[in-house]
Amino acid sequence: MVRIWLLAAVLVLGAAFPLAAHGEKPGGEKHDELVVTVSEKQVDAGKFAVSEVQGGMLGKRIAVPGSIVPSGDHIARVAVRLLGTVAELRKRLGDTVRAGEVVAVIESREVADAKSEYLAARLVFDLQQTLFNRSTRLFEGKILSENDFLRARTTFEDARVKIEIARQKLFALSLTAEQIEALPQQPVETLRLQELRAPIAGRIAERRVELGSLVGREGQESELYVIVNLDVVWAELAVPSSDLASVHEGQKINIAAGIGGEPSPATIMFVSPLLDKDTRAARVVASVDNTALKWRPGSFITAEIPMDVTSAAVTVPKTALQSFKGDTVVFVRTAKGFEARKVSIGRQDGRLAEVTAGLSAGECIAVANTFTLRADLGKAEAEHED
Repeated sequence: MVRIWLLAAVLVLGAAFPLAAHGEKPGGEKHDELVVTVSEKQVDAGKFAVSEVQGGMLGKRIAVPGSIVPSGDHIARVAVRLLGTVAELRKRLGDTVRAGEVVAVIESREVADAKSEYLAARLVFDLQQTLFNRSTRLFEGKILSENDFLRARTTFEDARVKIEIARQKLFALSLTAEQIEALPQQPVETLRLQELRAPIAGRIAERRVELGSLVGREGQESELYVIVNLDVVWAELAVPSSDLASVHEGQKINIAAGIGGEPSPATIMFVSPLLDKDTRAARVVASVDNTALKWRPGSFITAEIPMDVTSAAVTVPKTALQSFKGDTVVFVRTAKGFEARKVSIGRQDGRLAEVTAGLSAGECIAVANTFTLRADLGKAEAEHED
């Protein structure tokens, strides 16, 4: 039944493939090999996932559970630091924002008072600076007494301190230096308005208020938006204490959505020095490049952590290996299709196998759905014997 099913799979890809009976080994040595003639269209239809042979790392690997969470370095909250009312909400849930972009406007008497205090202090400071400069010239010309000069300097320094305090209040209310410098040109009726800007680029993940909502008061909401940038996410893992000796920060691992899923590379960035009192496992955090937005926070994953790793000059995925007439073969890509190449296998782990003879680094082989090519070899061999 298995043979019938495999032959049917081959027919779906485009009927029987012709069989050749000669080829060359690496280095030019002649030998007899079987070649499955396959067109480019049939290669695409068969999804054989042709990959270049290269070296790899072999060793014991442990699988540990985990989940995807937002990166702590790529999540931000837009919050108010004053009592006010939401006057504008310029972004909706799911919208993309740029760093520094205005996302909301708050109407507040507190910000109006702070801006007015700064403007008044600025007028006094400008006046006192002019008077102090004049007093300095008169004092240097022996026209003004030293006591009058000292009183003018004291008044000027007092005005300078007051304007600096007023500036610091505005900084505490999230105004930038550019916004503060532009206040004298701002219309009086807009002094009560405060713009809130996105601290990072990303997407709006949460919107917590509505237009007209009171914010900043005790018992009221102070956060307006939560912004998340998913270009980088974290994988939080639970590693048993018995395996922690082989886990270290900076280590390269693979994560997948469950067992057997498509793996993605990750780098361990934190290994907790504490163990969970119930599970006796340590929290391990790995950084994952997510520019393709493959991973969503909340997804459950399985992480594969290599242990006792050694290098091998030529490795192939185990999915590339097939058994034919008692030999282990791989299917090497040729101009006409795939050549069934006999290989010798050395060390193995759960995912890779070392090739000690019959294959060289740089050659291209099929690493997926190779059972289809194996079935066609069997069919062609049977027809050849008939």
